[in-house]
Amino acid sequence: MRDVLYLEEIEQAEALLKPQRVEVLRQLAEPRTCSEVAERLGQTPQRVYYHVKRLVDAGLVDLVSERKVRGIHEGIYQAGARSYWLSPRLVGRIGLRKARDELSLGYLLDLMEEVQADIAVLDRNAPELPSIGLSGEIRVRPEDRQEFLNELQSMLQGLFTRYGGAEGDGFKLAVACYPQAPAEPDPAAPAVAPPAPEAADDPRGEGND
Repeated sequence: MRDVLYLEEIEQAEALLKPQRVEVLRQLAEPRTCSEVAERLGQTPQRVYYHVKRLVDAGLVDLVSERKVRGIHEGIYQAGARSYWLSPRLVGRIGLRKARDELSLGYLLDLMEEVQADIAVLDRNAPELPSIGLSGEIRVRPEDRQEFLNELQSMLQGLFTRYGGAEGDGFKLAVACYPQAPAEPDPAAPAVAPPAPEAADDPRGEGND
């Protein structure tokens, strides 16, 4: 099973994007027969086989082996990958591609599309190539953003200069920095009631023991 299967054909997306078919695909994370999947999903083997056949024809599921049960050959199937990525090229770009500033969100989206396509090709041809991914959170005050940007650009330029020769294996380096999305409230968290207001002292001394 591969890590990623990149879907670039409309027929593949059409075969995958059916709720029941996605459930069948999830059950095939481990090698199983259609009868085993049907039992787990509460469906008939014939119905499951219909979905599995469509997934196999689209190259999304593999027939990994067969076994003979009471004189009948039964296929054992497994999902072709752990993750399935839908290519943005399935729809294509609507309208002309605009020249974007490197500091714009649009430029970042174009960069992520390029990285996604590059990684998918690597996974198909040479999944064991050395690679690295880093992620973290930083805090930058508005008045320090330009200084941070200058420092980041200087650091990257130093790397490009140091490792930008013609010798050695080629690698692509992409850097993304974007605002952190606000955390969504946890619906399971208990509600905290506001503290009750303190009783004001009676200036006349009434109500005191």
